[in-house]
Amino acid sequence: MSSELKKRAAAARRALGRAARVVVKLGTNVVMHESGALAIGRLGAIIEDIVEVRRRGCQVILVTSGAVGLGRSRIGAAGDVLPVKQACAAVGQVLLMSVYEEAFRRFGIPVAQLLLTEEDFSSRTRYLNLRNTFSALLAHGVLPIVNENDPVSTAEIEVAPRAGRSFGDNDKLSALVMSKMDAEALVVLSNVSGLYAAPGPEKGGKLIDVVEDVDALAGDGIGGASATGRGGMRTKLESMRIVTDSGGVGVIAGGMSPGALGRVLGGRKEGTLFLPGRKLSSRKRWIAFARGFDGRAVVTEGARKALQERGASLLFAGIVAIDGEFERGDVVAIADEKGEEFARGMANHGAAAARQLIGKHSKAVASLTREPNYDCFVTRDNLVIL
Repeated sequence: MSSELKKRAAAARRALGRAARVVVKLGTNVVMHESGALAIGRLGAIIEDIVEVRRRGCQVILVTSGAVGLGRSRIGAAGDVLPVKQACAAVGQVLLMSVYEEAFRRFGIPVAQLLLTEEDFSSRTRYLNLRNTFSALLAHGVLPIVNENDPVSTAEIEVAPRAGRSFGDNDKLSALVMSKMDAEALVVLSNVSGLYAAPGPEKGGKLIDVVEDVDALAGDGIGGASATGRGGMRTKLESMRIVTDSGGVGVIAGGMSPGALGRVLGGRKEGTLFLPGRKLSSRKRWIAFARGFDGRAVVTEGARKALQERGASLLFAGIVAIDGEFERGDVVAIADEKGEEFARGMANHGAAAARQLIGKHSKAVASLTREPNYDCFVTRDNLVIL
């Protein structure tokens, strides 16, 4: 590790030690034993760490998994049929919240339950309402406890979720909460001690202490979901990309180790540290991360270079195909001719109108479109390179 990287890592850990607002995410394997029983001892230790962090003036938002597993254990349900999973989530959420409410009440801390879906972030109105609710809860000293609304939203618990639209065992959900609620850090407590280089911890892989660029890790020592969880290391890395692109600090640490959360938020070395990167504006974070996409534009290699290297707007002259059905203002994916998505943006034209303008230059577009001042498909201010 270079001296410059060591300095950045030290600065990031100091920032963790003085953070004013953080999001803590607990994975299923931290909340539960393999037997399906609640891991009371582990949860108790983590709760005490959260209480101590709050005492120093740091606001905490807790994102928790485990409802489906607890519900399954409680009613003895088996199988992966979607309605059964939803029923398990409904039963398990009650059990989970009763444990948190009783535990935090002993320390005089009121808790609130927020069950969220993707639409709570993709709809601007619902997002603003949600943000106001979080702000009011935190201002009154309440600990918000967040989970995916599995009983009504199937995106996370489907066997094969829609691409680009699954929270992924609350990993993406926790990152969105961190990004959109102005938290400074996300700490993910997992059943592993951090991110390991291939071939993984079971076969002697080395723990990665610091990650400077999440994209550089693509395909390197990344595993799938565990037997009881639904996310896995890949979705955790995707969540860390959201965190670092929002200018925040991320940590993946071992939730099985007593005191890990306290050490992380005390600025000590623990788990894998993800350094903050570019800080996108709130609008661009919403475009890039807070929702899926409604359609796709396929562009030429020249258009791709113009977008990536020169920060240009996406002109119709560089588009070769428009896929899907969408309206003006919807989010669309932007891909090259090989099908690789590399950007997202807000469309200035609906799909039907855009198809009529493919390949046309700006002057021709201006004479044909009914949308004034929109001779391009996506303006650079509404475009994010992924």
